[in-house]
Amino acid sequence: MLSRRTLLGAVAATAMVALAPLAHAEDQLYIPLISKGFQHQFWQAVKAGAEQAAKDFNVKITFEGPDNETMVDKQIDMLAAALANKPAAIGFAALDSQAAIPLLQQAADAKIPVIAFDSGVDSDIPLATATTDNVAAAGLAADKMAELIGDAGKVAVVAHDQTSRTGVDRRDGFLNRIKEKHPNIEVVTVQYGDGDQLKSTEVAKAILTANPDIKGIFATNEGSIIGTINAVTELGVKGVTIIGYDSGKVQKEAIRNGVEAGAITQNPVGIGYETVKAAVGALKGEKLPKIIDTGFYWYDKTNIDDPKIAAVLYD
Repeated sequence: MLSRRTLLGAVAATAMVALAPLAHAEDQLYIPLISKGFQHQFWQAVKAGAEQAAKDFNVKITFEGPDNETMVDKQIDMLAAALANKPAAIGFAALDSQAAIPLLQQAADAKIPVIAFDSGVDSDIPLATATTDNVAAAGLAADKMAELIGDAGKVAVVAHDQTSRTGVDRRDGFLNRIKEKHPNIEVVTVQYGDGDQLKSTEVAKAILTANPDIKGIFATNEGSIIGTINAVTELGVKGVTIIGYDSGKVQKEAIRNGVEAGAITQNPVGIGYETVKAAVGALKGEKLPKIIDTGFYWYDKTNIDDPKIAAVLYD
């Protein structure tokens, strides 16, 4: 669970000036947030940031998502139900970058501001997207991989999906940086575990078994990296450089004990906070940036306890 120190530190890490709270009213403005999932600690951290912003700006929020990140239809149903309640604004993290566009168009037609978070849609409907620059972050992961394996050898990717904006950007950010700057590294395969740690475990085991000379694996989200850690541990594989994405207790312990080399952390509390903050700004008629960059950091055992890094990690 998030500690109060971590929550407050991560909110502070956004380093942005808060909007003035909306005036108190008998009925608070209602802003539902529809997430990509609810099962990972990442989404619990996003929720914590959104709840903090709701208190700061005196609005009512709800936060929900499907049971896993493959349930696009379920997420669309949640979005439809939220819109039926005639919210003041809505936050949406798309599992599929195109599937929700018709409903989001209905929101726009009804003058309901849409703020995307974490994973955007292939449309200009969202007034802003609070997100990590996933292409740049995955590019950094590629550079770190190259540094750690001597800039040569075979590597693989365990990705969470190929339909969400985050899945595509993290995959392509890594692959393109390897291709552009590290020609002596070969990406032997990209496999998809749907962000599910059990499926990702099997995917990673298959990669390791088929490629006994592999030197590294990059896993693109919390479920993907937990599965990869499980695979390496269960097979007793040594000498493979594992790089992850996000945080969580399992990943932090793996970095401390040397199973995982390091990871990219986002600022999930900041993502949640900035989503609600942007929705409030939209309702006040303020001009918003199309992209609200919530930042990312590389962490490993050398800096995991640095206060700046600790503020954006979570269990």
